[in-house]
Amino acid sequence: MIRRHERAPSGGPGLLRVRGVSSAHVTNMELFFDLVYVFAITELTHPLLGRLTWLGAGQTLMLLLAVWWAWMYTAWVTNWFHPDAGPVRVMLLGTMLVSLIMSVTLPAAFGARGLEFACAYVVIQVGRTIFVVAAARESPVLRRNFQRILVWSATAGVGWICGGLVHGWARGALWLAALAVDYAAPAAGFYTPGLGRSQTTDWSIAGGHLAERCQLFLIIVLGESILDTGAAFGRLRITAAPVAAFVLAFLTSVALWWIYFNRAADDSAEAIASAADPGRLGRSAYVYLHLPMVAGVILLAVADDLVIVQPHGHGRPAETAVILGGPALFLAGHALFKRTVFGAFSAPRLAAIVVLAALIPVGSVAPPLVLLGAVTAVVAGVAVWDSRRFPKAGSRSRSAGEVGKVGSAVEVGEVGDGG
Repeated sequence: MIRRHERAPSGGPGLLRVRGVSSAHVTNMELFFDLVYVFAITELTHPLLGRLTWLGAGQTLMLLLAVWWAWMYTAWVTNWFHPDAGPVRVMLLGTMLVSLIMSVTLPAAFGARGLEFACAYVVIQVGRTIFVVAAARESPVLRRNFQRILVWSATAGVGWICGGLVHGWARGALWLAALAVDYAAPAAGFYTPGLGRSQTTDWSIAGGHLAERCQLFLIIVLGESILDTGAAFGRLRITAAPVAAFVLAFLTSVALWWIYFNRAADDSAEAIASAADPGRLGRSAYVYLHLPMVAGVILLAVADDLVIVQPHGHGRPAETAVILGGPALFLAGHALFKRTVFGAFSAPRLAAIVVLAALIPVGSVAPPLVLLGAVTAVVAGVAVWDSRRFPKAGSRSRSAGEVGKVGSAVEVGEVGDGG
């Protein structure tokens, strides 16, 4: 097992993580790298507060897709390459620096700093991939895979740079096309003329490591949400309504954490670690389906800030949308995640989404504080259901044989999770 205090041997093949001993753990270097993305999430959340329109939401979503993609590709690279190996560490530190530059440009990415954002994003994606192609000489399958990724990243990069050179709807259209290339690439197996197509079985990932990386990113987003809530509350005079909103916002964040981490996080990590094709499960469950959960928490952070500052009156449609839409998006993403991993939809999550949708008319007549209270009750209800349904939270008591059965069943969709 590669633990945080262990280092990979120096030299060419020593850059790769050791396989076959046990699943790799997240290193201190990776945790340090993730700190930049705390700032990135903050820079996405705050501008949305000032531009709570469909256009503002769409632009924020596009930027979130880019931020998530830059982080996710790095997470996959550190699944193969040991972050404590010297050259890999240098690459990660360089990526951190450019990621910080990218984060700084996020609030004005659709304004005066579009080209700076695009250049930073392309440098991250293309530069990291060039490093892997050069460093993976002793692993022909991995190197060929990243040669294909390099072609796709460079192609998308043309759209990003061109979008940074223009303004208005032209920028949005070009960046949307670039995102389509980026997000279609894994689903297409990075097919490249002359280089062929990657198979998910070629992506010999350590499933447990990828699961832990995504779990930690979700912790980052939830933590940023709580920090924003505390900052908004701290700017106000303490009265009953802001205190109530602050408590409800905190309880909702706790409930979302509980829903994700009570049992499904550990069980899904075991499932991907023992799956016959972890690359395929990782692509679907973690690369694509964690994104709605991240977006949901960001919307919830915006909603909490709005309600704490203005708990009374009648909510605008945009406020109602973020108050109800954030938790609904999180629950939808988690329901799809559980369906992909365990082969069955979660009835409580689907029921909660229906209830949240039914609360839409309430937003036009009830104060935002009341609506947030209803949302908290709905989300807490799902968390309570999970606690009663799975009383042994985070249990790791399954035998090796049982875990193996879960991993095998995941491949054919036979495992159902009653929650």
